[in-house]
Parts: sequence; structure tokens; C-alpha cells
Amino acid sequence: MSTTRVAPPSSVARRSGRALGLLPAALVLLVLVLISVGLGSRDVAPADVWQALIGSTDRADATVIREMRMPRTLIALVVGAALALGGTILQGLARNPLADPGVLGINAGAALAVVAGALVFGAMPASAAVWFAFAGAALATVAVYTIAAVGREGATPVKLALAGAAATALCGSFSSAILLADPDALNELRMWQVGALAGRYYPVLVQLAPYFAVGIVAALFTGRALNLLSLGDELASTLGLRIDRTRGVLFAIVALLCGAATAACGPIVFVGLMIPHLARLITGPDYRWILAYSTVLGPVLLLGSDILGRVLLPTAEVPVGVVVGVLGAPVFVLLVRFRRIVTI
Repeated sequence: MSTTRVAPPSSVARRSGRALGLLPAALVLLVLVLISVGLGSRDVAPADVWQALIGSTDRADATVIREMRMPRTLIALVVGAALALGGTILQGLARNPLADPGVLGINAGAALAVVAGALVFGAMPASAAVWFAFAGAALATVAVYTIAAVGREGATPVKLALAGAAATALCGSFSSAILLADPDALNELRMWQVGALAGRYYPVLVQLAPYFAVGIVAALFTGRALNLLSLGDELASTLGLRIDRTRGVLFAIVALLCGAATAACGPIVFVGLMIPHLARLITGPDYRWILAYSTVLGPVLLLGSDILGRVLLPTAEVPVGVVVGVLGAPVFVLLVRFRRIVTI
């Protein structure tokens, strides 16, 4: 006679609570989307924003919202999700609270490859630049982990942070040198290099949408593998996980996410560092839920930072990469200082 296994009530309640917790995060994200498409040099009332989004008006405001502000907002959503998911996977892979595509130099490596490609081949569409970004992200990942793994202790959090900082500085210096060598041809890349959403419209979104879609969907299915890796390589292998192949796939997903994000709006740091820790505080150690929350909270952070950058100065706009960097730097310092109390 077969028996049906019933989950304990506490487990069901915990899962229900986690699922319901996504609702307020999604509502906050919706509010930020409405603010983003209505905020600019010419502010638009919320009612007019809604009319423009549903296509029931042909006013000039509607054209600005649909053709300029909406693509910028959508790019912020997918880039925020990609960076947050990439950071979550990296932290699970390395079992390291400081792992982040920006901190470890992955985004800087992708940016250097894009800048170098633009210097050699001239201005490129996003669909071509993304391949340079993939290659740069992959090479930076291998280089940083190889450097940090030297020595008896292996790739410790501090060594990874130091190696990533060195890689970021090196790649940033080379990128700046290339930009200074040909300022006219690479004028557009100068703003892109600091991480900016301004001037990113539908062509960029359409060209990169397939890479974002594949990367985000694939990342959401890595929860089980990350949970097993968190138990240690030996136990994960005993439970049937192919360690080397799984790590290779996970690193490929990170390179896909970070390469697409960097090609879209330049290197943006700290999103992948802060968001997984915030999600972990809400959900606990289960990576399936951490990934789900990161998909929502990453866009909340990036879009909120973009909105903040638009209102900080009366006559100019602060690039979103600068705003996120200012917000994330204290968090990074705290994680380094109190890393022993942070669990992965």
C-alpha cells in the first residue's frame, strides 16, 4: 500500500510566507517603474503615465514615455536582475560572502574587452559588443580565482577581494587609457564606462533581450545545485552532483549575465554583493528562494538608484553606476569587517 508524504505545517507556512513576501517587493518595483517613466526634464503626472503605457493617448508626453523612458526602465529591470542573480550564483559557488561580479573584476574585464573591441573594430551594436563582454568576463573570472587560489589557504574572502580589486583597477586603467587614446571615436563609451542607463533605448534592449532571457531563466534553475554545493564538495558529490561540470555551467551562466549587463549599460558594481545578502536575511539559506527574491530586489535597487541619480542634482544627472557605488561601498566595508558572522 502506498503512502502519501505530507509536509509539516510549519514547512508549508514558511513556504507560504516566503511566497507572500515577494508581493510587497513586486509592488515596490511597480511603483518605481511608474516613477521612472514619469520622471525627467519634463515630469508627467501618474495618470498620464498610465494612459501612455496602455496606449490610449497620442500626446507628446506619450512619445517621450514610450520611446525614451520605457526602454531605459526595462533595461534597468533586466540588468538589475542579471547582476543580482550573477552575484548570488558567485557567492554560492565560492561559498564567499564577498563574491560579486563588480568586486571580483568580472564587470571591469567585460568592459575592457568591449572598449578594446571598439578601438579595433570601431563602433559596434550591442549584439556584437556582447560577445566581447562575454570573453572579457570569462577571462577576468579565471584570472581572479587563479590569483586568489595561490597559497595554502586557497581563495579566502580577503584574497578574493584583493585580487578582484587589483583586477578592477588594472582593467579600469587600461580602459581609460584606450578611451583617452581616441576620444572622438569612443566618446559614447566614456559615459558608458562608469555605468549609465541614459541614452539606452529599444535597439539595445532588443539586441540583448535573448541573452538576458536565457541567462535569467537558467539562473533561476540553479537553486538545487547551489544548495548542494553549500554542503561541501564531498557531500555534494555523494548526493550525485557532478562538481566540475556544475561549476563550469554556473560560471558560464555568470559570464552570460554579467556580459549582457555590461554590454547594455557598462560595469556596475555592488548590486550582486548587496542583494543576495538582503534576500538571505528574508528567506534563509535556501538558494531557490534567494534567487527568486534577487530577481525582484535587484531591479528595485538599480531602478531606485537610477531615479535617485536623476534628482540629486538640479541641472545634471548622476550615472546609476556612481549612485550604486556610493550606496554599496559601506556595505562592502561592513562585510569585510564582520565577514565571520556572515553565513553563506
